[in-house]
Amino acid sequence: SRVPPGTAAVALLLLLLLLLCYRIRCVCNSSDACRQVPFRLLKNFHKIQQRLVRELEKKFSGKDVVLVANRRIMPPPTGGKSNARPRSRTLTAVHDAILDDLVYPTEIVGKRIRYRLDGSKVLKVFLDPKDRNTTEYKLETFAGVYKKLTGKDVVFEFPVQETA
Repeated sequence: SRVPPGTAAVALLLLLLLLLCYRIRCVCNSSDACRQVPFRLLKNFHKIQQRLVRELEKKFSGKDVVLVANRRIMPPPTGGKSNARPRSRTLTAVHDAILDDLVYPTEIVGKRIRYRLDGSKVLKVFLDPKDRNTTEYKLETFAGVYKKLTGKDVVFEFPVQETA
């Protein structure tokens, strides 16, 4: 009566297949899959995310797959204090959370906003260099998915380590 180790993963995979899936045309001209999962189940998905993403990439024949929580943005309150909204529902907080979800399990070690001469903004995100081997091939996918979900330009990089 022993349960196989992949049973929980299979159950979550079946649940995930029922959920919303975006196919996003990315800069690298491959169609990438962005799965939105319910926010309340995000922690459960994080526990098995590496294995799950690997299986989904096999299922979608080598396409890059990313998991993002489904979050809600509330409009700013118009009246007094009675209509206050939580910080987690603001546009800025939701966009930051989407950024964290995209690159999970890699950590973000820095962010910079670059203002160009034409007035446009580009967000530069620096990822943890210890995860370079596992995430470097997905950097264009992360940028394309983030642009599609938020409309903001972003560049993912690894910080340059200087040897002193």
